Amino acid sequence: MNTPDPTPQFVVPAHPQFEASIIIVSFNTREVLRECLQSVLIETNGLAAEILVVDNNSSDGSPEMVEQDFPQVRLIRAGSNLGFASANNLALQQADGRYFVLLNSDAFFRPGALAASIRHMDENPGCGLAGGLLTGRDGGLQPSSRSFPTFVDDAIVLTGLAARFPKSKFFGRFDRTWADPYEPAEVDWVPGAFCIIRPAALVRSGLFNPAFFLYYEEVDLCQRIKQAGYTIWYWPDISVVHIGGESSRQLTNLTVSSTAAQVVLWRMRSALLYYRMYHGWKVHAAKWLELTMYAGRVVRNYFSCDPVRQERGRSGGTLMQLMNQAWNDTRGGTISPPRPW
Repeated sequence: MNTPDPTPQFVVPAHPQFEASIIIVSFNTREVLRECLQSVLIETNGLAAEILVVDNNSSDGSPEMVEQDFPQVRLIRAGSNLGFASANNLALQQADGRYFVLLNSDAFFRPGALAASIRHMDENPGCGLAGGLLTGRDGGLQPSSRSFPTFVDDAIVLTGLAARFPKSKFFGRFDRTWADPYEPAEVDWVPGAFCIIRPAALVRSGLFNPAFFLYYEEVDLCQRIKQAGYTIWYWPDISVVHIGGESSRQLTNLTVSSTAAQVVLWRMRSALLYYRMYHGWKVHAAKWLELTMYAGRVVRNYFSCDPVRQERGRSGGTLMQLMNQAWNDTRGGTISPPRPW
């Protein structure tokens, strides 16, 4: 496995003072962060827990809001936008809980979620990291447990076969759409919107790899935790509402605005880094798969008079440019561009 950046090592707290350390990374998310913290305070009532917010140099008044409205929260000002992996590492190295709970600033605990997660970890000492059931505000289910990415899985998703045959164990395997979402399962990885981590697992796996600015950092961490001999679990009785549950890949079906293009570029860079680390030369196949799919979109819509199809064709061209840029930026997945991305 090739690693562009060294993965920070971790020393477990000798005598943890808290049952749980809840870590939230925020970047210009003041209002949803407020709601997030309110849900955390309800869940930690009566529990010995610490709450750490890492602010990635927000400009919307987020850190000032935390200081003024939530004095019981420990605020860590990063000073610059470190991204998800490095910001979490900053807090993990200062946390002092029996378990570490990572929660997105746009995610909120359902009642009893935190207590259930701690109980499950106590009952399963071989579990290094676990996640729960993610839903939108409307209760709609979001992908909550997944399989490690492969070239075949990417092809299935990009061709639309995963969406067309969600109940197939073959075509629905990446997002495990074939599985009963209300059944617990040992899985490959869980999304970073919420997870609970056993500190001892990080001693053996190391912390997040700072090569990943955004996307794939939790996939990589789960890979290393499993390689260290621990399991990854999905427990659906841990329920968390997550607002930002749409994958950047879904943006490829829409007009690619400058903001969307930035997010897609981040996803592509991280994908190339991940593929180079875990699949070696197959990173070339991953690149050409996406380029071929986007080129097909351009060709299919090139002569159309329909404005919607014309826009779809233009977005295909934009996505081809973004993939080529991501390839150049990462030198084929061998380096991580200077941060912030």
